[in-house]
Amino acid sequence: MTQGQEFVEADMRYIVDDGKLPVMYVDWPEEEHRAHPPTYENQRVKIIDGRPRQDEFNLATHGFAFVNHRTAVQNFYNDDNVLDVCYPEVQTLIKEHIRCERVLVFDHTIRTADEEIIAKHGVRQPVKAVHNDYTEKSAPQRVRDLLPADEAKEILQRRYAIIQIWRPIKIIESEPLAICDGRSIPEKGFVMLQRRYSYRTAEVYHISYSEAHRWLYFPKMTPDEALIFKVFDTDPNAGVRFTAHSAFDDPSTAADANPRESIEIRALALF
Repeated sequence: MTQGQEFVEADMRYIVDDGKLPVMYVDWPEEEHRAHPPTYENQRVKIIDGRPRQDEFNLATHGFAFVNHRTAVQNFYNDDNVLDVCYPEVQTLIKEHIRCERVLVFDHTIRTADEEIIAKHGVRQPVKAVHNDYTEKSAPQRVRDLLPADEAKEILQRRYAIIQIWRPIKIIESEPLAICDGRSIPEKGFVMLQRRYSYRTAEVYHISYSEAHRWLYFPKMTPDEALIFKVFDTDPNAGVRFTAHSAFDDPSTAADANPRESIEIRALALF
């Protein structure tokens, strides 16, 4: 994005809804013949620079918020440091933005395009596909997986939400995260994608293309900035219930830009 530009145009990778359930088998070669891999298409979209309005966004109205949030984590590649420092920080941050009674931070994922870091730490590549991480089925299953049966049964009878925090480990120079204004996502186009293991089935929503989608990003995010966004909310009266997000190839990225390094943290918000 050049000086004075308020947006970039880039390809966003959307799933094609062919009417069949996309199914992938992971580490289960005996069942691989039953897979129905998803098909994707690139759609050129406008991705608006959200920085001029960064204080306007909130979880209820837009499904996400941009926050200035300094972290005391010294090494995001050290699990103990993340668990001991980052998780409590995230608990406090989520309570400030969604006013819940309790926050249970349950996992985190580091992503990078740096092959040396991937090899050294076993972390993952950025996801370049429009998606939302939880479905109407996988969200309650996550509650059951995390909590004792009696407590989970009680929680599932009242409101809960799954919230994610996404933040840079180093300043983002390539493959930034784009997030879709939740108000612009029609109540259709959510395609459930299953990843079947021999011991469990994981589900996420991948999203099909809509001209209504309104994409935003925040250029050159730093480790003292973060995005907080909903991926599930049981309360239909609490505003946006889902969002959509994806990494993308920014056409203005410099040839010598550093690979993206980021961390996403997931949490249950209990009401």
